[in-house]
Parts: sequence; C-alpha cells; structure tokens
Amino acid sequence: MMTRARTAFGCVALVVAVTLSAVGSASAENYWQCVPFARMISGIQLFGDAWTWWQQAAGKYAEGFTPKAGAVLVFKPSGVMNKGHVAVVSQVLTDRIIQVTHANWSVIGGSRGQVERDVTVVDVSPAGDWSQVKVWFDPAGDLGKTVYPTYGFIYQSTQNVARSAAENAVRTVAQTAMTQLAAAVPSPGSNPTQMLSQATGSTDRIAALIQAATGGSSSSDR
Repeated sequence: MMTRARTAFGCVALVVAVTLSAVGSASAENYWQCVPFARMISGIQLFGDAWTWWQQAAGKYAEGFTPKAGAVLVFKPSGVMNKGHVAVVSQVLTDRIIQVTHANWSVIGGSRGQVERDVTVVDVSPAGDWSQVKVWFDPAGDLGKTVYPTYGFIYQSTQNVARSAAENAVRTVAQTAMTQLAAAVPSPGSNPTQMLSQATGSTDRIAALIQAATGGSSSSDR
C-alpha cells in the first residue's frame, strides 16, 4: 500500500510540474505569435500562416460554423492582418457571443505578442454563421468598428478531447486529495491509523485516474 501511495504522489507531482511548466513557459515568453500559441493550448497540430489552417485541416480535423469550447476560430487575411489569425474558443456564451484565448492581438503595455484570455468575440454576420466577427480590442476598451472575415471553426479530434477531459479529472482529484491530506496533518489527539487511511485512499484514486488518462494498466504491489 505504501508503495502505491509513493507512486501516486510521484504521479501527482509530475502532473503539477508539467502543468506549471507549461504555464511558466507561456508567461516567460516576451512575444507570442498566434499560431504556436493556438497550437499549444488546443492540441491541433497544424503549422504555417494562420489563414492556411482552414485548408490544412481538411481531411485531418472536423470543421464547421458552430462555436465549441476548445475549437480554433480561423480568421481570413484582412487589411494589415495579411496572414490571418487563429484564436481558441474558451467558452460559448450564446449562439452569437463567445470568448476566446489568443495571442498577439491587442497592444498591451506598449507591446504586441501578449496573451489575452477570455476575450469577447461577437458574430455579426447577416446569416449568423460566424463568417464575420467583431473582437474586443483592449486599448480601446470596446469591440471597435472593424469587422473581421473568418473561415470557421476547426474542432479538436476526439482523442484530444478525451485526453483533455482525463487530464482535467486528474487535476481535480489531485487538488481534492491535497486538501484532504492537508486536513490530515497530525494534531493533538489525532488518530494515526485514520490519517493513514485517508491519505492512501486519496492517492489510490489519483493513481487510478492517472492510469485511465494514460491508458496504463494497474500493477500489483511488491
């Protein structure tokens, strides 16, 4: 049992380290382009200029005109935005209002290449098909007057969605387990047997979720 507990703690530490490493890397960068940032957080493995993603996705990923969380909205070349733009849908608010997380859009603190989270995007197309949108522009504190043409949405593969859900489940249970373990810190009058039972129960659940997320099989204690 103690071997399994130590293994689970190691897995939790790995999950936390990888998550913090990814966030830290994003924060440490002085300049982000929209393409590598969208690829990193969506898991959609496409390369090249942003506007080419729509053609590249054909036959590799599902495409459509309905927003879904995790999908990538692909902008057409327009005006000074001659290479297009890509933004990842963070949440759908209504059938015509979404929020996206993207990079290198607004000038923030006097510089470009910044990451913006949960930015409002509104569908202003006559047909309601997301072919034309307005995007919140931070310096103006408004959506602005510019209308941007788009191709549509590229959706994550089923495999990516399942993996993201599994990773989120692991993080949620890990956080719960850590809270339980913190509450089980020895105090005057505490029962060592009960404390150990709480700790091993939490780590067993973490280990099971990690195995499910990674497709691994459980092994017996030695």
